[in-house]
Amino acid sequence: MRILLIRLRLIGDVVFTTPIVRGLKRRFPASHLAYVVEPAAAPVVADNPHLDEVIVAAAPGARHRGLDDVALAWRLRRSRFDVAIDLHGGPRAAMLTLASRAPRRIGYAIPGRGWMYTDRVARPRQLRARHSVENQWDLLAPLGFEPPDRERDATEMPASPDAAARAAAKLEAAGVAVGTDRLVVIHVSAGNPFRRWPADAFASLAAGLAAADPGRRVLLLSGPSEREAARDIGARARLAAGTAGRHIVGDVELDLQELRAALDAAALFVGGDSGPLHVAGTSRVPIVGLYGPTLSARSAPWRPARFATESVEVALPCRPCDQRRCEPGDYRCLGRLAPGMVLAAAERAMAAGASAKEDYGR
Repeated sequence: MRILLIRLRLIGDVVFTTPIVRGLKRRFPASHLAYVVEPAAAPVVADNPHLDEVIVAAAPGARHRGLDDVALAWRLRRSRFDVAIDLHGGPRAAMLTLASRAPRRIGYAIPGRGWMYTDRVARPRQLRARHSVENQWDLLAPLGFEPPDRERDATEMPASPDAAARAAAKLEAAGVAVGTDRLVVIHVSAGNPFRRWPADAFASLAAGLAAADPGRRVLLLSGPSEREAARDIGARARLAAGTAGRHIVGDVELDLQELRAALDAAALFVGGDSGPLHVAGTSRVPIVGLYGPTLSARSAPWRPARFATESVEVALPCRPCDQRRCEPGDYRCLGRLAPGMVLAAAERAMAAGASAKEDYGR
């Protein structure tokens, strides 16, 4: 059997489809599994051991995307897939699914596009407190799959040896002794302003973590478009931490695969609901996730319970929201997450992670 999976766009969304990849290979071990993904999220599935083929579609803003999509459509059609599953539901993914001419095409029952599929799965429009992994796994119901299990069907992004070597070299150059120092990784940015914790809060957290233990090295990371903001947070944090400020490290740039590899040697990851948090969820690192307009019930790391995970959020009647307009106008969902709350969660996560490491090994 030849099976095609299509999931375009965001890194975290692609991470949340990886249990489906494993589940399909487990059910159909002799199948040929192909995955269509856009460049930004391609590293998530590039080394997936259950995939036979990764097809990288043109980026949304590519100059000749239209022509590239026509070529891709012909490629998919010539590949003669038996089953095509649209894990995305957007217009482009739906058209590629239809273009594959797979005899069985599975997708969401979306008005205006449902006719493109032979099997349509209901997708409620409201933002439910149900995990994204479960929502996407619903697309396997037409194939007779039972619901997913966190222990057996965790998200997955293997760390490649090459990426591990590159990450180690960059960290060593920044003064981090990999394997000796207790590395705390804080991702301070988010592509969506609704999910961005205030800079002062990040600075206070970094200072507190560095001051609490001289054996820690606090690494501040950001997305490419927010390097200056990350440097400003680092400067504020070092000033607030006093002599411990020398243990706060900035100006290290890790790509997605290097980040995943570096987390295998980390004692903690802290970040908002964005791609790096979900990449961290594919590792064993203790995690503190910060949730504002989104819900941890929907977006927290999907992995075995023995891996320490803390979710910090406040209950508000406006949560979750569609992230197009802040009704109160002050982004209180993240603004009310006090650094002390997050610092306490970080210490709990690291303590639980150390205990689990002793019990289960690394």
